[in-house]
Amino acid sequence: MDTPEIRRLGIIAGSGPLPFCVLEEAKLRRIPVSLAAIKEETSPEIAKFISQLGNEVSLRWIGVGQLGKLLRFFKKDQVDKAVMVGQVKHVRIFAPGSHNPFAKIRQVPDLKMIKLLSSLKRKDTSSLIGGVIAMIEKEGIEFLDSSILLRRLLADVGVLTRRAPTEQEKKNIDYGHKIAKEIARLDIGQTIVVKSQAVVAVEAMEGTDSAILRASELVEGEPLTVVKVSRPQQDMRFDLPVLGLRTLEVTKKCNVTALAVDAGKTLIIEKPEFLERADESNLSVVGLEPNEEN
Repeated sequence: MDTPEIRRLGIIAGSGPLPFCVLEEAKLRRIPVSLAAIKEETSPEIAKFISQLGNEVSLRWIGVGQLGKLLRFFKKDQVDKAVMVGQVKHVRIFAPGSHNPFAKIRQVPDLKMIKLLSSLKRKDTSSLIGGVIAMIEKEGIEFLDSSILLRRLLADVGVLTRRAPTEQEKKNIDYGHKIAKEIARLDIGQTIVVKSQAVVAVEAMEGTDSAILRASELVEGEPLTVVKVSRPQQDMRFDLPVLGLRTLEVTKKCNVTALAVDAGKTLIIEKPEFLERADESNLSVVGLEPNEEN
């Protein structure tokens, strides 16, 4: 996919290293940036990082419920294209076990966000983020594929490490991929952990690493296979599956011997180092061939 012409790129930055990666790539391509950093999620280090990039980046800290402030920031800076990168946890908006949808929002939601939430029939991740994107696009700002500047980080098809999966690991991957796709279709999570073609743990709001840790406790350290997928008909503008070095540390600790992801729809942060460390741990990493349902 060719990169469209961008006059000024708006970045909605969640947690993790992805916002830093996009900023670096934008600098290389000389694309001016307006970055909306989410107070509850974005690393505080982003400000120092931006100061080292020069004056082509403007920064505004915004609470997770301040949709109106976000829109005013982008419009003032004449942003014409936008991306959403990094994680903004669903649990930030809806606290488990609570009937108050704002229980864990540190910043009181503004009228724009309240209006959006009240208009949604469903309050799952896809509906919430999709609603935010739709409201921003109504202001004339086009939302782009979140990997538009990060193509080099997408997982390739096939075995990505020195070691290919064993026959038992292949069976776990084939079994797990079908189950994981169904879980993703229901918008529960994107990762499952498998042992002997049985599901040990399913990711929900707690995230991939916590699901793997829970699975390891359940099987008392026995070998595991992890399958992480995109949603069927994945909206490439948000919530792409992401792997990073932190997850690799967890897989090593939890005796995960094989890891499978959707090729072309999964971002691998620090990809060369990730695969090198996977080889050092004898972890088999596989990029699964996309199909029409993916």
